[in-house]
Amino acid sequence: MPRTRKRGKRLTVGIAGLGAIGLDVAKRLGAVPGLKLVAVSARDAKAAAARLKAAGIKASVVALPELARRADIVVECLPAEHFRAVAEAAIKRRRIFVPLSAGALLTNFDLVERARRTGARIIVPTGALIGLDAVRAAAEGEIRSVRMVTRKPPAGLDGAPYLAARGISVAGLTAPKKVFEGSARDGAAGFPANVNVAAALSLAGIGPDRTTLEIWADPSLTRNTHRIEVEADSARFAMTIENVPSENPKTGRITALSVIACLKGLVETLRVGS
Repeated sequence: MPRTRKRGKRLTVGIAGLGAIGLDVAKRLGAVPGLKLVAVSARDAKAAAARLKAAGIKASVVALPELARRADIVVECLPAEHFRAVAEAAIKRRRIFVPLSAGALLTNFDLVERARRTGARIIVPTGALIGLDAVRAAAEGEIRSVRMVTRKPPAGLDGAPYLAARGISVAGLTAPKKVFEGSARDGAAGFPANVNVAAALSLAGIGPDRTTLEIWADPSLTRNTHRIEVEADSARFAMTIENVPSENPKTGRITALSVIACLKGLVETLRVGS
């Protein structure tokens, strides 16, 4: 079984990826009692070591498979193409795996069954979203529909595979432009760095094929905006969040904070929310 914290013992954490989100999580972990950052992995090990040193963080820089050997918890903050390598290593060693690339989980869903067999846990943080606790609660009854509308500044969508494959440009827009409408599964595949939130929403609710998604490039915005509308037998609700972008315009600053809140929930005596 995955390790649980004994009284007085800290759970160790490894971070895969040291970009804007991974570095922010690393900086904040030192202030969380019960958790200790022991290792990170990054494409450029030398640059990662320099960033850790500049931030005053003491942690080893290791290869991806090594993270799971050293840490009780493996946090994934990588481009989607590296998802499976870090996930398989964590699951094989029965670790707690915390993926930010929720969209990649949809295309590697066999890992959930593998985790069940090994005793590993996969915990998807809320990320740059709102209200997953309400969606999870509603899913214990009957949810009839879940709709999500994402609006981002054009820079936050530039380079997405879906746009590139269709020759869709978001440069120089002077008015909002809808660039995608379809299922959360197709949206997560076409925009792997942009709408992991849609994948997380679908996993919390009625699945990636029944969850509908619209994506808009909006030049009037400075924040990444997500609106969720849910119709269920227990409640009807709508929620909107406007996220300040991080150093990477494709992700919001709240994403790293969500990871920290998720990790704190593993060690805190009092946990609020489902």
